[in-house]
Amino acid sequence: MDFFEPRVNMDTADFWEGCRNHELRFQRCRACGKVRWPGAYLCPDCLSGDTEIAVLPPEGKLYSYVVMHKPFHPSVAEKVPYVVAAVDLEEGVRILANLADGDMDGLHCGAPVTIGFADSGTYSRPVVRLKGESK
Repeated sequence: MDFFEPRVNMDTADFWEGCRNHELRFQRCRACGKVRWPGAYLCPDCLSGDTEIAVLPPEGKLYSYVVMHKPFHPSVAEKVPYVVAAVDLEEGVRILANLADGDMDGLHCGAPVTIGFADSGTYSRPVVRLKGESK
């Protein structure tokens, strides 16, 4: 399932490059250690601009999700129903991603998930799989 291309900027370029390499790359503040998403030029906790890149493991817990039954835009009409999932990763990062083609019946908040990647011709994006589901 392919959606819109992301809008990449200076603050998010490392994340999207990481996705292309099938890694979850986030900004980490060198001053206080806060890992943040989305990326920004200043740490929201301590306002430091000193940043490094942290690669997080592709595992987390399903925080919440919504099953989209109506398309929000005509270009995605053939994709419904699809799932938008909020996933809590290690170090307090929460990302939004679509559920990979899988069984919606097993979804529940708190379910263990893994993050995979869907590749297109120009970018790769994270997708969610229930832990134990095959590709």
